[in-house]
Amino acid sequence: MIFLGVLLNVFIRGSVQASTSVSSPSMDCLEAEQGCVLDPGCKLAYRELEYCVAEQAVSPLGAETERECLQAQSSLQQYRPLLACKCQRGSRREESCLRVYWTVRFLQGYDEVEVSPYEDLGQELVRNIEISRMASIVSASSLPLDRQNQCLKAAQDCGLYEKCGSLRSEYVVACTKRAPGSDHCNRQKCHRALRRFLERVPEEYSFGVLFCPCSDPLCGERRRKTIVPSCSYEERDGKPNCLSLQGYCMKDELCRSRLADFQHNCHPSPHSPSGCLRESGAVCLKAYAGLIGTIMTPNYVSNDSVEVSQWCSCEGSGNQLPDCLRVQELFGSNACLRSAISAFGTLPPRLGESTPPAAPHPSPHIQHGSGNRDDGVLQDINTVEDTEEEEEGGEFNVIPPYSEKESNLRSGTQGGCRGATVPATSLLLLLLLMGTLSWG
Repeated sequence: MIFLGVLLNVFIRGSVQASTSVSSPSMDCLEAEQGCVLDPGCKLAYRELEYCVAEQAVSPLGAETERECLQAQSSLQQYRPLLACKCQRGSRREESCLRVYWTVRFLQGYDEVEVSPYEDLGQELVRNIEISRMASIVSASSLPLDRQNQCLKAAQDCGLYEKCGSLRSEYVVACTKRAPGSDHCNRQKCHRALRRFLERVPEEYSFGVLFCPCSDPLCGERRRKTIVPSCSYEERDGKPNCLSLQGYCMKDELCRSRLADFQHNCHPSPHSPSGCLRESGAVCLKAYAGLIGTIMTPNYVSNDSVEVSQWCSCEGSGNQLPDCLRVQELFGSNACLRSAISAFGTLPPRLGESTPPAAPHPSPHIQHGSGNRDDGVLQDINTVEDTEEEEEGGEFNVIPPYSEKESNLRSGTQGGCRGATVPATSLLLLLLLMGTLSWG
């Protein structure tokens, strides 16, 4: 298995280096702002724009004020660092940086947000996402076709990695705990905890939980409930209008930035084999995950499909119905996003389909039916709770500690020749994939 891990790492490193180019880093917007205030002309125009942004947040600008703001914005056109600056996702100064980015673009309309305010994803990050995808493929290929629950395995793997397990527990508590004096959760805390999880946990684990491939509704329900829908986006009094939802998002710099990043990196194209204009499903998944924990939090619409949408509708849109439907189609009819999610962990055709796959060797606890807590683990794992609080809480309680899981895995691989065929099958799959790409 060590050799398999090394082979996987070398394979992904080579393929990503061949498919991505190194781009020169952009200047951070806070650094560009510091440079601007050292120039009297730039400082004067920028301070005027800051005043315009503050006034616009309170009430619509008058005709004269808007004209002066446009003049100040035009004066900044010669200060290229301020106009070309970018921000870093998940950094401590992200929101301050985004404030500068949107200050010089304060009159930008809804249709002009398809340029991402964030730096391009680095080659290393794209490689990590691809490693996560390939690891999901290899893991799924070693399980029986009729009993796959990749979302359960992804949750267990997350629990074995300390940072992933602790941050996931943190957001589950934040999203299921009732706010003082209320019978509902604190959505702001829930969103903040979800963003911390997705920004600080490596994609190898976080994407495995979000995009795990499912072949049955039980697995699909676990995947859909990963972000605790009842707190993170659902409203008890029904779905809001999609245009209203987008309007609130555009007034929030973080949500507006994540939406722009999503539109930039998940722009569909009918002429691309991947369905994405920028030919990268990995960066599309990263941009999609960035919207989770914002006003525009999307999620799976059901337990038996990979279709995603926001929690909104177009009822009562009147003559704005086409605009509202366009907002819905950002997710529901996005071929790039759908292709990226479907490709995550998708299995290629097996060679020798007539040969049944090797059955996993059960641990001694299962074989002998011992009355320890593993029996409760198996029972809880195969039961989806009625409420999300029970489901999420139970999910964390049933993850066994690392030492016990490692012991079970070792006992399974020592159970005979059948258990020993699993690494060989995975290795054969990787060799076939490497050969296919090298021939291409």
